[in-house]
Amino acid sequence: MTSDKYGGISRRAVLGGSAAACAAPVVASAGAPVRGERSGRPGATLPVTFKVNGKELHLNLDPRTTLLDALREHLRLTGTKKGCDHGQCGACTVIVDGRRINSCLTLAVMHEGDDVTTIEGLGTPERLHPMQRAFVIHDGYQCGYCTPGQICSAVAMLDEIEAGVPSHVTEDLARVSFSDAEVRERMSGNICRCAAYSNIVAAIRDVAGENS
Repeated sequence: MTSDKYGGISRRAVLGGSAAACAAPVVASAGAPVRGERSGRPGATLPVTFKVNGKELHLNLDPRTTLLDALREHLRLTGTKKGCDHGQCGACTVIVDGRRINSCLTLAVMHEGDDVTTIEGLGTPERLHPMQRAFVIHDGYQCGYCTPGQICSAVAMLDEIEAGVPSHVTEDLARVSFSDAEVRERMSGNICRCAAYSNIVAAIRDVAGENS
């Protein structure tokens, strides 16, 4: 019928061609692996060796595995928490070669040969680390979810100050000294939804020997 014609091409032909074009990629990719799915090829995992809490460990991991997931899912060290999984809350903070990092933002295979310390490596219920004990005394933990990251961050933070590493609020770059302003600035990457911040500062001051 002439009403089905436009420029010499039928409307039915246009619709049929569009449907075929949409279906073609689906048919062509039917045998391909889904994006993000393991291919099953040899070499799909990579070996990684690192020291965790003083013990040398060997793992074979998908190269996309974060350090956080390696600790929690492969080593069952669940003290390190997965919070935002975007590096914004600090719940996943661990200490790597003396520096605190967000373990959700780094791949496990990038830490070949590194020395990793999690909350489990700082102390035990029978023998608490001084920072763990101070958090208990000053009620710096409350719900406790962010506490492992807070404590790991606080331990490394005091080492930074002792080593003379300045922060954004350091007034004298030649002499980095302990202060509440330094603590708040350096701990700003660790979020506490319970808002126990004043108690956390008190706990850190206690361990630093700054009780005034």
